[in-house]
Amino acid sequence: MLLSLGSWQLYRLNWKLDLISEIENSLKINPVELSKSNNQNYLRIKTSGTVDFDKQIYLYNLNNSGKPGFEVINPILIGNENYLINRGWIPFDKKDKAEINLINTNRIIGTLKKQSKANSFKPKNDIEKNYWFTLDRDDIFSYTGKKFSKYIIYINGDYKTPEPKVITANISNNHKKYAITWFSMAISILLIYLYFRKKNY
Repeated sequence: MLLSLGSWQLYRLNWKLDLISEIENSLKINPVELSKSNNQNYLRIKTSGTVDFDKQIYLYNLNNSGKPGFEVINPILIGNENYLINRGWIPFDKKDKAEINLINTNRIIGTLKKQSKANSFKPKNDIEKNYWFTLDRDDIFSYTGKKFSKYIIYINGDYKTPEPKVITANISNNHKKYAITWFSMAISILLIYLYFRKKNY
């Protein structure tokens, strides 16, 4: 069992290394026109569209310094397809302030990221108060009446408020350490078994 767990971690290690390599290569490429590209994870894009500020979503999250606040998420119509655009982080006191709604909709540069599944351990969204903990697709449909692409656009640029979220390849990768732990435990148990077996004979 321990050897199986160690082998699984090696499999996950290779998968994670491939993912990191994919992200690094994608982030090095110049932005491509969204309407002329095949959507894929971590693709850098450029586009323009119509941002819906009336259905702005405030998603609870921490900034890079660990300070709580909101990520500002907006519906955006690009061509005939609806996307969500993550414009970045604001402190609590900036919620619903007009100053956070300054964006050049004719030149949007960002990074596509596939929406992850909602964490079932987080509190439920308070749609009435516009206080969100997850981007649950059913809740988003109830709030906006629209269905969206599975890819979220994370905006890039020199915006200060909201402060754009930086997408990097710096993601957790501890699978090598976990594999060594499982294999070490397997070897230790084998040595203990051989010791007592020899002692009893």
